[in-house]
Amino acid sequence: MTRRLAFTAFFIATLLGGGASAQQAALPPVPAPQAMPQPAKATGKPYQPQALLPGGIVMPLWPEGSPYLNAKRVKEAEVYTMDPLTKGRVERIVNIHNPSIEVHFAGANNTGAAIILVPGGGHRTLVVGLEGTDPVPFFYNYGVTTIVLRNRLRADGYDAKVDAVRDLQQAVRLVRAHAGEWKIDPKKIGVMGFSAGAELTMAAAIQYDDFDKANSAASDPLAGITSRPDFVGSIYPGPSLFTKGGTPPIPKNAPPSFIICAGWGDKVHAVWADEYFAAMLNADIPNVEFHIYAIGKHGAGLSWRDGTAMGTWPARFTDWMKDLGFLQKPGVETQAAKDVAAFVAGAKPQ
Repeated sequence: MTRRLAFTAFFIATLLGGGASAQQAALPPVPAPQAMPQPAKATGKPYQPQALLPGGIVMPLWPEGSPYLNAKRVKEAEVYTMDPLTKGRVERIVNIHNPSIEVHFAGANNTGAAIILVPGGGHRTLVVGLEGTDPVPFFYNYGVTTIVLRNRLRADGYDAKVDAVRDLQQAVRLVRAHAGEWKIDPKKIGVMGFSAGAELTMAAAIQYDDFDKANSAASDPLAGITSRPDFVGSIYPGPSLFTKGGTPPIPKNAPPSFIICAGWGDKVHAVWADEYFAAMLNADIPNVEFHIYAIGKHGAGLSWRDGTAMGTWPARFTDWMKDLGFLQKPGVETQAAKDVAAFVAGAKPQ
């Protein structure tokens, strides 16, 4: 018994560092993090956005000299805010004048579905960590290609309802144009926005016809490619075009929408979410799903929120995608597409 107690005391002392010899060599220093993302430097040419995650394909949305770009500022470099706790994680970006997409492909389990992620930030900053790069591995596990949008901001002098919405609409066209080489089903391209980013997705859900007509010139390499998303995720959204009694037209072939928000803990956003849901429901748009959670707060991204039901919303979203056929094999017509076609043809809600 005495020997056992002595061994136990020695073992505990060793764990606490007390058993180390005074002459024992020190541990080698921990090396610095590798491949830290950083913005490119200004070069006197249009700024070239850099990948935020390894392997990302980064493409500017607009061709050089596009009238949609601010020629006086397009050469300026983006400005990053790095996460103080997680080395190498870009938390926020501002000063975006050459908007872009960053593409991360699905793996062997590829469903052909793609989601363009639209981070929030109140149009003052772009929260590319929590609401852009963080969801990439989540959707990878479901066989979904993810595309992180870097759109222009009101804080940098742009009109969110015009310039930022155009950036998203152009992103949808650009992804669809490359669908074949990226192994994406061109009929399974959706958008998911968070907070201010959700404002853009809700506008893109109904304004695609006008954008496509305005960008149909033969000189446009994307002419004839629709900016209509095949599905829309609106996560704790900002105000929509239906806020304050707005009555913008809703196309009969508007895509299905998935909407979530906390209720009492995020009331103003819940009201905005309800306005959008009610407009789509009253227009009989098929397959609109709405979740208001009793317990929750604004700005959680896909992260688990203190063990609450709101933290499970990503599972509800993938359930919705499964219901509508977006997670089946590429090339198979989705239930969502069938329901939209039936509604356009005159089918009535049940």
